[in-house]
Amino acid sequence: MAAKLKKGDKVIVLAGKDKGKQGEISSVSPAANKAVVEGVNMAIRHTKQTQASQGGRLAKAVPIDLSNLSLLDKNGKATRVGFRMEGETKIRFAKTTGEAI
Repeated sequence: MAAKLKKGDKVIVLAGKDKGKQGEISSVSPAANKAVVEGVNMAIRHTKQTQASQGGRLAKAVPIDLSNLSLLDKNGKATRVGFRMEGETKIRFAKTTGEAI
C-alpha cells in the first residue's frame, strides 16, 4: 500500500492526550502503523550517565498511531490524502484543496 504520510510531513494530532498539537514526522514505521512526531507524545526516559552524555530524566518522543494523525494543507487545516496519476507518475494530493503535496 502507498504511504499517505511520510517523513518530513507536517501533521496535526486528531485524538489522544496531544490532540490539536502540530509537528513534523521524524520517522515512520509502516509495519507497526506508527510514526514519531517531534514534540508530540513525549515520555520521560531515565538514562544513566556516560562519558559522552549527561544522564538524568530526558524527554523523548514515542511513536503514535498513524490513524491519530492528519496531514496539514497549505491553509493549516487537517486534510485527507489522495492519490492520482499525473502523466506516468503517481502523486499525493490534499483532498481539501486538490493541491499536490
